[in-house]
Amino acid sequence: MALIVQKFGGTSVADAEKIKAAARRAVEAHRAGNQVVMVVSARGKKTDELVALAAEMTDDPPAREMDMLLSTGEQESVALMAMAVRELGEVGISLTGAQIGIRTDSSHTKARIQEISTERMRNALDSGQIVIAAGFQGVDPDFNITTLGRGGSDTTAAALAAVLEADVCEIYTDVEGVFSTDPRVVPNARKTNRISYDEMLELASMGAGVMHSRSIEFAKKYGVHLRVRPSYADGEGTLIAPESEEDAPVVTGVALVKSEARVTLSDIPDRPGVMSLIFTKMAARKIPIDMVVQDVGSGGIAGVSFTVPESDLAETLTAAQDAVDELGSGCVRSGTNVSKVSAVGVGMRTHTGVAAQMFMALADSGVSIGMITTSDIKISVLVDRDDCETSLNTVHDGFALDQVPNCAPIGQDNADTPTAATAREDLQSDIVRRLASMEDIVVSEVQLDTEQSRVTIRNVPDDPGVAAKIFTAAANGGVMVDMIVQNIGTSDQAHLSFTVLRKHLDNCIEIVGKVLEQWSETELSFDRDIAKLSVMGIGLRSHTGVGEKMFKALADTDINIEMINTSEIRMSAVVSADAGDRALQCLHGTFGLSD
Repeated sequence: MALIVQKFGGTSVADAEKIKAAARRAVEAHRAGNQVVMVVSARGKKTDELVALAAEMTDDPPAREMDMLLSTGEQESVALMAMAVRELGEVGISLTGAQIGIRTDSSHTKARIQEISTERMRNALDSGQIVIAAGFQGVDPDFNITTLGRGGSDTTAAALAAVLEADVCEIYTDVEGVFSTDPRVVPNARKTNRISYDEMLELASMGAGVMHSRSIEFAKKYGVHLRVRPSYADGEGTLIAPESEEDAPVVTGVALVKSEARVTLSDIPDRPGVMSLIFTKMAARKIPIDMVVQDVGSGGIAGVSFTVPESDLAETLTAAQDAVDELGSGCVRSGTNVSKVSAVGVGMRTHTGVAAQMFMALADSGVSIGMITTSDIKISVLVDRDDCETSLNTVHDGFALDQVPNCAPIGQDNADTPTAATAREDLQSDIVRRLASMEDIVVSEVQLDTEQSRVTIRNVPDDPGVAAKIFTAAANGGVMVDMIVQNIGTSDQAHLSFTVLRKHLDNCIEIVGKVLEQWSETELSFDRDIAKLSVMGIGLRSHTGVGEKMFKALADTDINIEMINTSEIRMSAVVSADAGDRALQCLHGTFGLSD
């Protein structure tokens, strides 16, 4: 007998007919011999209706009362669903978050789950009932109703699947599954049959729209297999699960974040503690910063740029100016009307030339790149918002994502094999042992890489095709490029730094030097011996204080940071070679890891 969690979003329970259709799915699964837990959202536009009613009462509704109000939407849905299940001849029991035993912290409107009791659910399941759980809500230590914020019902579903050790968690939506990109913007987008947790985390953080990052974090922590399925048909959808890199395409998907803003702190001191201060100022305001690009310092000064949601720009500029005032030097600039386009794929880890291919596609379309940052499975560029949809289509076509990927066939889901089950139990045991509450951040590893060198090019023309020429030449020369950062320079120039394997450095310098001969103002420098520190884990971006913690620890150890890049699952920093071992020990201690 399998245990299945089925989640139905607001559009899937918008009216009586859709509620009955969802009930039929659950009843069919139950009659096939499975135990079934349904997680249900508020109907259609119900939440918007309640928010509008609150606005008619007051311009400043208390957060506690908003949670009390909004939680009624899910309470209505679960009661109606239980009635529909009973009408089909089965017994369903509707439960609020509090009745289930979902305990959260007291952060109203954006609470995090601390623990979940399984006793009542298991008793109901063992007696043959279908459990119908209200998504999006819980209760704090003082028994106040709390809500989980954006994507809350997805989070509830993944969390219940984790504590119940469900065989699968099915997320029913109004789309066929996870696509290679947004099909509303790129008509030839293709549905993906399977995607890894890490790839989905990156795409979810960039507004892919199907699921929220927090639910993917739960799934990865506890080994929950998620399947995104259409609510209007019987399609298999997309499986989100661990995936072998050998079976993975180089690029799985392309995502667009349309409404970004860029903030640059220039002429800041190049000394330990500067990045710690900046991250601390941002974390204090819960600002989710992205695309962090730090120039390699020169003449005792450095610069750092990052992107934030445009809606957070005013608050970010205040925080940035506070940092500059405290540092005693520097200036703050910003740019709007920009968008981020990212390519994601675990196959990037083992393939050269991926960045060159992306940059060349953009160059051929006449798109100028403002900033570049990379992680081991993601390449992101900042472009003018007027070019964003062109860029998305261009990159999607450049990697031929409309076609079935040319990779080894993926076998059936092996969730029930003895080896997979044992690995999952080991993972769960290790995670549970280290977590004080269910949504704590998990830093699983800190890596030190001392086999790389750093190359910096200053005064690069800010024209389409420049980055493409540099990285195509490197790829054609067999040079494996790792970290890439491009920052804003003067009005018509930029600064570009990247790392390569030390054994490729001399070849890289020769190749890149020839490319740069066509631009007289460029300056090429390198550092043969560097150390790259990478902090890896789950929830690095949704917990805004992780960067603050990492960079404060390095600052307290008097270690200066030369380069940075960040992603959903990894934060990396380049430091001097002689500081590598010291930085590794420092970060192990900071995140409670053994050497």
